[in-house]
Amino acid sequence: MQQLGLCTWKGENKTLIEENLEYAAVMTGVGAEDDIPLGERKTVTDFCYLLDKSKQLFNGLRDLPQYGHKQWQSYFGRTFDVYTKLWKFQQQHRQVLDTRYGLKRWQIGEVASKIGQLYYHYYLRTSETSYLNEAFSFYSAIRQRSYYYQVNKEDRPELVVKKLRYYARFIVVCLLLNKMDLVKVLVKELSEEIEDYTQRFNTEDQLEWNLVLQEVAAFVEADPVLILNDDNTVLVKSNRLHEGGVPQLEPGMVVGQLTLADALIVGNCNNQVKFSELTIDMFRMLQALEREPLNLATQITTKPGTLEPSEKPAKRENPHKYLLYKPTFSQLYTFLSASFKELPANSVLLVYLSATGVFPTGRSEYEGPYDFGGVLTNTNRDVVNGETVQKRNQAQKEMHCLHPGDLYPFTRKPLFIIVDSSNSTAYKNFSNLFGQPLVCLLSPAVYPKSMQADQSQRGSLFTLFLYNPLMGFLSICGLTSMHQGLWEKAQEFLGKVSHDIGQMLTSSRAIDQAFLQFYGDEFLRLLMVRFVFCCATLRLHKLFQEAQSFPESYPQLPKQEMVENSLLQKRVLELAAMLDVQNLFSDGMLDNY
Repeated sequence: MQQLGLCTWKGENKTLIEENLEYAAVMTGVGAEDDIPLGERKTVTDFCYLLDKSKQLFNGLRDLPQYGHKQWQSYFGRTFDVYTKLWKFQQQHRQVLDTRYGLKRWQIGEVASKIGQLYYHYYLRTSETSYLNEAFSFYSAIRQRSYYYQVNKEDRPELVVKKLRYYARFIVVCLLLNKMDLVKVLVKELSEEIEDYTQRFNTEDQLEWNLVLQEVAAFVEADPVLILNDDNTVLVKSNRLHEGGVPQLEPGMVVGQLTLADALIVGNCNNQVKFSELTIDMFRMLQALEREPLNLATQITTKPGTLEPSEKPAKRENPHKYLLYKPTFSQLYTFLSASFKELPANSVLLVYLSATGVFPTGRSEYEGPYDFGGVLTNTNRDVVNGETVQKRNQAQKEMHCLHPGDLYPFTRKPLFIIVDSSNSTAYKNFSNLFGQPLVCLLSPAVYPKSMQADQSQRGSLFTLFLYNPLMGFLSICGLTSMHQGLWEKAQEFLGKVSHDIGQMLTSSRAIDQAFLQFYGDEFLRLLMVRFVFCCATLRLHKLFQEAQSFPESYPQLPKQEMVENSLLQKRVLELAAMLDVQNLFSDGMLDNY
């Protein structure tokens, strides 16, 4: 497991700064020194110092703990400060550095790329999308100003690799900002660069770069539904939380005051589409837990005249997130413990598990929290005395598995769990030992055969509903495209359905209080509303017949008041009629029209 971070790519050892220092030594060495005025020599020396300092600080970022909120902030501040000085210095002294140091455009591009990485990593640490926009600005400037253009003319494969890594990082940022049109352009450019690179140099990493291309191409194509403009071009819609996108609290609603503060997003599904240690399920849940960024002019939170972010926004817009791709059990537990430890008062920890199911090998007389299996954790790094742990006998529990009982210690604080797995039902056997708010939303364990292939490749249907309910609805109806006008009409209708579900949740007398205690937070409210809509939709769809094909929850929602509510069923069928797919749904409610 690597938490999605600075996006270091394989083989990146010798940095720009080392090369520059060697080059500067030649330019300012014996024989040339007498010809260089003292002031200009000092300029070159100061530049080399800033390069060396920036290298040390940037490399040190990898040694910072990936968890915890406070240990890394001062270090980031120093790193931003040095890069601020470096960037301004090369701008103010460009002519001297060009003539006396031999500064090349690709070297300026490499500094800009490092700054882009800093902002991207700061976004991952804070979940504030303003820093993602800043990373995009620097990456975009590199391309617009053609900083790496001359690299292809030099007979140095390591420089071309820097350019390829820049493209890969830029694509990640564009994906997170939903700039899909630009992603497609960048992928085409990257493909051409890779082809040129592999033809010019006899390299061992050709397969690795071709895999990068395949991954990003599959990622872009993962959405099951295309929204089309009037001219049939594809329209990309953001799925982050936007103003008015969540049912509002109304007078008389009695709900909790808890706030979602931390989220662990775990991806460990075999064969699922991914790019840069971000599976499509992780990507969708990540966006479901962020607000739509304001326009760039109002979103800037950097200190005037510097690159350094403000110490702390007035109010955190988004919950802090850890993105864990294929973690081992020990890694996952470390991040869980760190989040639990630093969780503020009146706050909620969300754990999202998108992982392959692990099933029990035998039955025991006593069925406790370790007898139902769970979800898979990575086995690659779990070794004992240097040897891989051997398969245990059937009487013992699977050790590379997050069992429901493993989460019990963390129920001492408010905990909201989402499990998207073939063994999600293991988590309905929970016990609330400490009386704190606790909710588990559980995916279907099986899907109709006609949908199983997409499930393993293009992401889970359950997570798709939590990310974009309309896209989930269209997906189970086999609709792969829709014109913008009808899409917006259906979205408006879904907004009314969400309002109705919110009323049902808050007015029910049979509902467990945990749901109401979480309802005060907008992100959790939206997830619960979308979960209820998903439940109602799948129960009416003709292909979903088995009980295991329906989502479940702990505590259970009252069926008659919620997932089988007659008004909600009517709304589902009205949406189906609007989209002309009512024949795919059970018509038992049509008499009520």
